[in-house]
Amino acid sequence: MSNIRSEFRVHLLNEQGIVKAKKIAQIFTTLLNDVEETSGKDGREMALVRTQLEQAAFFAKKAMAQRPENQIASPSVEGT
Repeated sequence: MSNIRSEFRVHLLNEQGIVKAKKIAQIFTTLLNDVEETSGKDGREMALVRTQLEQAAFFAKKAMAQRPENQIASPSVEGT
C-alpha cells in the first residue's frame, strides 16, 4: 500500500490534544447556545447556523489535531 497523504492521515491525540479538542467543542457549544438564545432555535436559517458551526468546529479540531505537539508519537500510525 502506498503512503497516505498527510491530508488523509489519522491523527491520534495525546492528553494535551484531547483537552484542546474538548475546549474547542465547549467554545462552539457556548457560541451556539448564545446564538440560539438570541435568535431562537427554529427555522431554516438556524439549521444553517448549526450546520456551519459543526463544520467550523470540525476544521478547528482537524487543524489542532494535525499539530505534532497534540499527537501521540507512534511510528505504527504514520502510514494510516
